[in-house]
Amino acid sequence: MNGNRLKSIMGRVRAKLSVRCVGWRWLAAVRLSRSAAARACALAIFILAGPALAQEFGIAARVNGVDITVFRLERHFEDYLKLQRRDPGMMTNPRVYNRLKREALDQLIDTELLWQQAQSLGIEVADEDVRARRAEIEAGFRTREAFERRIAHAGFDDASYDDYLRRDIAASRALEVLIGEIEVSDDEVRSLYEANKHRFERPEQVRARHILLRLPSDSTDAVEVEQRIQALLAEIRAGADFAEMAQRHSQDTNAGEGGDLGYFERGRMVPPFEEAAFALSPGEIGGPVRTEFGWHLIKVEDRRPAGSMPEAEALQIVRAHLLQTRWAEVRSETLVRLREGAEIELGLRL
Repeated sequence: MNGNRLKSIMGRVRAKLSVRCVGWRWLAAVRLSRSAAARACALAIFILAGPALAQEFGIAARVNGVDITVFRLERHFEDYLKLQRRDPGMMTNPRVYNRLKREALDQLIDTELLWQQAQSLGIEVADEDVRARRAEIEAGFRTREAFERRIAHAGFDDASYDDYLRRDIAASRALEVLIGEIEVSDDEVRSLYEANKHRFERPEQVRARHILLRLPSDSTDAVEVEQRIQALLAEIRAGADFAEMAQRHSQDTNAGEGGDLGYFERGRMVPPFEEAAFALSPGEIGGPVRTEFGWHLIKVEDRRPAGSMPEAEALQIVRAHLLQTRWAEVRSETLVRLREGAEIELGLRL
């Protein structure tokens, strides 16, 4: 099974099911929401940024004679920490800091190796593929201006950013060629499903959106926030679209998706939010609700009663999980082989 077919299977699974509905933690990797994927793309825009950078402060590594600058590493490390949800200001353990920075450098080394493989394989990327990738990443930002500020912060202009995207696509295609066909048998899928059948019991769930206004430390401003959330509720009750209002006003990370939280069961949210959400019927709006995070407005989109996931759907998820796990294993082995055949010099001690 090639990489494109695997992506197709994973896409169909994501479209049909929310893995949050399953208590099977290792299946979480199967579900990547559109916003999550877009954020991952946005946070990865520096991996091949080296040629675009205006300043270079030393060499972090050299891969078959190609330099990875310290400046390039610092830019990528900044975004790697965001992807890991790490706050640099809160990291007091130097061993952890150095480990994470080495992981970020390893990513850059692997990407450079794949780009070099793409050149050796003669992989070419059409202009329309570059434009499509750029549009996909830009869609993860609230506005075009925010997207342009982001790439400018990385040291890109339009031409150099398109060159980065071309290299990134080529590197991904080289990885697909090197990995080859990934398959799992029906027996493997059935065996894993039978061993974990109980995990496909689904509790009662709701799918909800919310608008969050965070509370400041100043008590005077806190009163203002409460007044603002009441004003937003009045607009929504007067006919304003909840999802559009969430995009414009919510201060949560899912604002770009209209505040969509997906499906969740009891025990996943803080108690005041959960109590309010499960008390609503589809289409109803509740709140304002105050939690430790701030003031919320909640709209329930759908409810699912408790029950078992249909076997066919569960088997599809198990197959996707096995394919993804197998792909990750082969990817790791492939990158190890590339490193063993490469000349890699480290300029930093991490």
